[in-house]
Amino acid sequence: MNNALLQSTLPLPVRRGKVRDVYDLGDSLLIVATDRISAYDVVMPNGIPDKGKLLTALSLFWFEKFGSQLENHLIATEVGQYPPSVRPYADQLTGRSMLVKKANVIPIECVARGYLAGSGWKEYQKSQTVCGIKLPPGLKQCDKLPNPIFTPATKEETGHDINVSFEETAKHVGQSTATTLRDRTLLLYTLAANYARSRGVIIADTKFEFGQLPDRRLILIDEVLTPDSSRFWPADQYAPGHDQPSFDKQFVRNYLEAQPWDKTPPAPTLPPDVVQGTRKRYIEAYEELTGRTWA
Repeated sequence: MNNALLQSTLPLPVRRGKVRDVYDLGDSLLIVATDRISAYDVVMPNGIPDKGKLLTALSLFWFEKFGSQLENHLIATEVGQYPPSVRPYADQLTGRSMLVKKANVIPIECVARGYLAGSGWKEYQKSQTVCGIKLPPGLKQCDKLPNPIFTPATKEETGHDINVSFEETAKHVGQSTATTLRDRTLLLYTLAANYARSRGVIIADTKFEFGQLPDRRLILIDEVLTPDSSRFWPADQYAPGHDQPSFDKQFVRNYLEAQPWDKTPPAPTLPPDVVQGTRKRYIEAYEELTGRTWA
């Protein structure tokens, strides 16, 4: 995807994320999901074909599925409904963009964990806690937790996000907002995890982002329940006690872990088999969760 063409007539992105570029269109924002992929907070030199379209399609599926439970920022996804200034770039925007409401981003990554994996497992081995939350003894790697837990993190402009306690979150955003973020995060995770389990997919953990409208309503923003923001495992292969096969970018992380790379830029170029293997897993996640075939 050639973002340079977009920038020839649009203002520069108000924010360039690791994957998404955000454009200010006046009374709304245009979010464009590129094919870039990151790991350990570093963007890889080469991307994954169709990744931006897959992420957008899956986010739209969840927005539609849970729209009645939780308001989100979506206005339109059809380029014909976008402002006239961006319609000439339909070939670049179709399938990978969303026109959304403007909202003040809450500076907290709202993480829900239902299983003991990743950094949570590493912490548990040392202290029997995850993000400071005490858990029962004797849990194995990738065990299901007794109940899903809310483990927020601060959103950092550079470097890694920093895990914080609920009490610290309340200091950042206020007690009432922190409580709402926690309750909505756990509700949405539970709804999604139950649905996904019926489709043969385990959502081990995920992160959400929220924004505040001018009238102070909190709404769901950014991507939601995608392979970039979640850990997806095939339920029929689930067996605690070790790492699980996954439908997410863990495939890229596993490759990188075997390389002589110190996790700082520049990252190594991903070989063709890792690129295609990652694309295959993202397509599997989309098809398993939605019941639709990826064209």
